[in-house]
Amino acid sequence: MEERTPQIRLIVGLGNPGPEYAATRHNIGFMVVDQLAAQFGSTWERSTKWDALLVKPLSFMNRSGYPLFAIAQFYKIIPEEILVVLDDLALPLGRLRLRARGGPGGHNGLESIIMQFGTEEIPRLRIGIGAAPLEGSTDYVLSRFFEEEKPIVRSTIDRAVEAVKCAIDNGLVSAMNTFNKTEES
Repeated sequence: MEERTPQIRLIVGLGNPGPEYAATRHNIGFMVVDQLAAQFGSTWERSTKWDALLVKPLSFMNRSGYPLFAIAQFYKIIPEEILVVLDDLALPLGRLRLRARGGPGGHNGLESIIMQFGTEEIPRLRIGIGAAPLEGSTDYVLSRFFEEEKPIVRSTIDRAVEAVKCAIDNGLVSAMNTFNKTEES
């Protein structure tokens, strides 16, 4: 018997507010939900296009859990109905990884969300931004993509949008089976 997963009702793109962070690696979650909203002509208000909400918390990344928890409480959305879209240093540039649950993996935004909800049972779409140089990850995640990376980033955002739509329409397991595959598999 197939395990029934809850319907995704809230899509959260993680990033930092402000123009100085707009095109940085850390803001790829914002870029995905921006493109998702643009595809359907949505403005940044409540949209019932798929009976789902798109959210970009305007707190800084490491405090993302506070506004997200408030929104989830207001709309009576449980953690399993949330899909968090975020950057991941541990994944190669362009790689997508959907998961139904898990720890923060060193990501401060996800850690804030897990702390606020008191559970790791929060689905997430991690988007590979490539490994940071040895000098440190902070400057790297707050840097912009190199010119030669931009075509990969554009196609990755397109695939991430499709992954989100698949998770909403067909469920998280279907999206995982489709989008977690590597080019070799």
